[in-house]
Amino acid sequence: MEITIRKLIGGEAAPMHLLLEADPEEKAIQKYLHKSIVFLAEHQEQTAGVLVLVKRSSTSLEVMNLAVDEAFRGKGIAKKLLARAIIEGETGGYDFLEIGTGNSSLDQLALYQKCGFRMDGIISNYFLDHYDKPIYENGIPCLDMVRLKMSLT
Repeated sequence: MEITIRKLIGGEAAPMHLLLEADPEEKAIQKYLHKSIVFLAEHQEQTAGVLVLVKRSSTSLEVMNLAVDEAFRGKGIAKKLLARAIIEGETGGYDFLEIGTGNSSLDQLALYQKCGFRMDGIISNYFLDHYDKPIYENGIPCLDMVRLKMSLT
């Protein structure tokens, strides 16, 4: 399956339906989307995945959202999008690439570590403090944010 990855161009809307799969509240997405770099993974003009990057500091870039359409999962698209994030970080002169996910996001935690991220910390009660509705994944309440980091130097 041929997948192309391209940067979203000005005026082009990000695929909110996909962004909501990784971040369940649109108001949370809107807080970072306007200051983000967005990449789309496409297959034959279909959006297969999305990656959202935000500058955290002069030395760090963060993956704020990463989602793959259900029809395209299991085909390595998330890994390709993360590889693009690494390239963006390296070419942008950043020292680190960061990502945060829920304590209950077991598949994502495995993926990020397979791609070279290392656990860097936990923000207790993050999802209780920042989201209006309870989140459950894999039968586990999503309470804490697990922070992961990758050195780009």
